[in-house]
Amino acid sequence: MSQGAWDVYAMTKGPGRAVNSAGHSTWFNWTQYADHGPGVELLGTPDRALDLGCGTGRNAAHLATVGVRTVGVDVAGARVKQAQEQWKALERVTFAQADALAYLGSAPWFDAVYSVFGALWFTDPAHLLPAIYEHLTPGGVLAFSQEPPIAECYGPQGAYVRGTDRKPHAIRRWAYEPGVWAQALERFGFSEVRAGTVPAPDGEHLGTLLVTARRCDRAR
Repeated sequence: MSQGAWDVYAMTKGPGRAVNSAGHSTWFNWTQYADHGPGVELLGTPDRALDLGCGTGRNAAHLATVGVRTVGVDVAGARVKQAQEQWKALERVTFAQADALAYLGSAPWFDAVYSVFGALWFTDPAHLLPAIYEHLTPGGVLAFSQEPPIAECYGPQGAYVRGTDRKPHAIRRWAYEPGVWAQALERFGFSEVRAGTVPAPDGEHLGTLLVTARRCDRAR
């Protein structure tokens, strides 16, 4: 899917809620449901964090408000511009328009890398996982969430999104069961892997796949 197609797709998404149920303008949410599931504690206590597929940047902005220097990266320029404008008053967060793999090619070290329905869902893990590993500090956390796979439909999936141009745009998503994600992460050097599904809230049927892992080698 081209960058232009991602921009078209991004324009179909609304701005989201201004505040959550507690009245806060920033918060961290791993699932597709409002005020549901775990929060920022899954990332530990990072000094620097990277959001791969940051969208409107709310998760990155929340990290900035609690003292974490955060970079949000998204391939959709329209989303990045929105995030830059919405959170321009925050000093500890920056946003960049880039493909996840391209950005990691010249990125600094991070204590936490995360993706909420973002690049970890739409990029070949055989390439992205080792690239993330190489940019995590020892002990650093990788965490990501996405929709769970459809039964018997695993691996790279073809799908389409329809943007404001009314045309279908092809995308690829990587859908694996939790155990397969765990094996892949361990194969690329990660440890302390936890992979499972956060149950849906009452009235909903689709849970959220949530995976966390660490880079636990010695400091260089």
